[in-house]
Amino acid sequence: MELRQMRYFVGVAEELHFGKAAERLYISTPTLSQQIKQLEREVGTTLLIRHSRGVELTPAGRVFLARARETIQAAGLALKDTRRAAGLDEPVLRLGLLNGIPGWLPAALEQLATERFPNSTVTLEAGTTTDQLRMLTAGEIDLGLVRTPLTLPPAITSEHLAAEELGVLLTATHPLAARPELTLDDLTGLELIWIPRAAAPEFHDDMLSRLGPGVQLSEISMSHSQLRSALLVRRSAISLGSRRAATPDVVWRPIEGRPLIARYAAIWRTDSNNPVLQAMTVSPGLTIVSQQVVVD
Repeated sequence: MELRQMRYFVGVAEELHFGKAAERLYISTPTLSQQIKQLEREVGTTLLIRHSRGVELTPAGRVFLARARETIQAAGLALKDTRRAAGLDEPVLRLGLLNGIPGWLPAALEQLATERFPNSTVTLEAGTTTDQLRMLTAGEIDLGLVRTPLTLPPAITSEHLAAEELGVLLTATHPLAARPELTLDDLTGLELIWIPRAAAPEFHDDMLSRLGPGVQLSEISMSHSQLRSALLVRRSAISLGSRRAATPDVVWRPIEGRPLIARYAAIWRTDSNNPVLQAMTVSPGLTIVSQQVVVD
């Protein structure tokens, strides 16, 4: 039994919902479910009762939750006290969490940090691509996640990590929602609600150039987490997003013959002396994460 599995169980037990817990833990829902089933097999009994709308704890699950919390806390204190006694600094990697990024990506980086530098801790600082670059330049994070293209100063390097297909987001009642895929001509004259240009200028302009001049950029701009809500207000408008953003009220449609690909990269300072970052970026570097490229 691993501490990681205990943390996963605590997350599900506190959220009482696999999807919400997976989002909180930055792991996919199927992977989280698999880990909990493996934990239950090892314990030898059912810890959670699954329902269509969530989960509830069994009596054994309630006991395990209390003991898991105690174990996680004790493990943390043991590590902290031991390192303090040895005069060692806490090995911490400050990771920039890009808004709207696939949840598996920061989870994979956290796992890589743990594998390359055991007992390290990863903290998260959320922000846009522009925020990530600013925080990295200011020394507020050690490793940033960004959307490319992005022009970097000489002291900062990058490595491509993943890519996913963007398509059109529109309400389920939109006239174009009945079509399985859309063309650029279908989008002519439609209002496009998109992220603020300041959030990622080069990525923003690159996506718009690929759509062509027919789409009308809205005066409204929203963060990735707000785009779906904006569409439910401006029902004739469209937006761009990944398949992950689809809901029963907002559907996702690919663009025929002209896929839009969002690319994600890690950035870090070449002069950083963070031991966790150095362990992650030595050969073969971040390629373990780069291999997990997914295009929806």
